[in-house]
Amino acid sequence: MLLEKIISISGKPGLYKLVSQLKNGFIIEEVTTKKKVSIGNSSQVSLLDNIAMFTFDKEVPLFEVFENIAKNNDYKETISHKSSEAELTEFMVASLPNYDTDRVYNSDIKKLAQWYNILHKAGYITPESFVKAEPETVEGEAAEEVNVEKEAPKKAPKAEKPATPKVKASTGAKAATKSTHRKMG
Repeated sequence: MLLEKIISISGKPGLYKLVSQLKNGFIIEEVTTKKKVSIGNSSQVSLLDNIAMFTFDKEVPLFEVFENIAKNNDYKETISHKSSEAELTEFMVASLPNYDTDRVYNSDIKKLAQWYNILHKAGYITPESFVKAEPETVEGEAAEEVNVEKEAPKKAPKAEKPATPKVKASTGAKAATKSTHRKMG
C-alpha cells in the first residue's frame, strides 16, 4: 500500500492524496471523491506513512496495522468508527494485540477504523496492496556465497557525487520548503 502520499489534515474530515506542491501550499485530492482542492502551508498535515501506533515493546507503522486489519476482515470493511467502546477495544486487540492501552486512546482507535474504511472504499485495501517487494535473486547465487568465504572482500569503488548546479531559490520557494519540512516531517 502506498501511504507516502496519503495525508490527514487537522480540522478536515477524510483522507487526501498529495497531488503537487505549489509555491505557498499544496494541491490535494480527496481519496474517495477524487475532488481536487488546494491548501496553504499553514495547514497541519500528517503523512500516514509517518504514523505509528504504540505497543508495549515498540511503535508499529500504520501500514502494518492496516495489514493486520485487512487480514482479519478478509480485505473487506471493518467496524464503524461509531461503534461502542467495547467493540472498538475488541477490534484493536484483534488488530494489534500488544497495543499500549495507556497511550492508544479510544479516539485513536476510532480514527484507525475510520481511516481503514476510507482507504478500503477508495480501493487502497487489496491483497496486492500489502505485498512487499522481494530482493531480486541472481541465478547461481549459492555458488557466489561459497566463493565469498574463500576470497577477501573487495572494496566497492567510491561513487562519484553528481555535480549539482547551484541555483538561487527565491524567498517564497525557501519559505515553502522550510514550512513543508516542518509540518510534514
